[in-house]
Amino acid sequence: MMNSNEQVVLVNEFDEKMGLMGKMEAHKKALLHRAFSVFIFNKNGELLLQQRAMSKYHSGGLWTNTCCSHPRPDEEPKAGALRRLNEEMGFETPLEKIFDFIYKASFENGLTEYEFDHVYIGYYDGPINPNPAEVNDYKYCSMESILNSLQSKEGLFTAWLEIIFPKMMQWWTENWRNSKKNS
Repeated sequence: MMNSNEQVVLVNEFDEKMGLMGKMEAHKKALLHRAFSVFIFNKNGELLLQQRAMSKYHSGGLWTNTCCSHPRPDEEPKAGALRRLNEEMGFETPLEKIFDFIYKASFENGLTEYEFDHVYIGYYDGPINPNPAEVNDYKYCSMESILNSLQSKEGLFTAWLEIIFPKMMQWWTENWRNSKKNS
């Protein structure tokens, strides 16, 4: 469940801090705010997906990237990403920023995610201990199987994963596949 006192960092399109606002208010007013998304791969190049807890304030029960959230007001995005990865999935691993972008997605409950999203990747093959308040289930999937599911419009994934996945697929194709060809 969401902390009612939680604040997000409002930003402009250059990720410059413009102020603070309560998380729910920012989502109700559709104001641009700072966020992060984490994508964890195993040694086989498969992506660790999580199924959001049914109790989440939106998109409950949908599959999404390994972890995503908002940094605290005085927290760098990478520090927030590391913190939330441990809080949501129960493990730690080094993260590397690969890109950022802005997206906007509206939901049936009147909330809107309008985020300047910092995107991080990491690699992990150890035990996973998800927080049941955050995560209903998890699994590693090949990038191709995720792409096929997204293209079939099955409605299994969060809106932001549908938006970000083409960018991740491009990154994965250029980096993972090329690294395997050269090894």
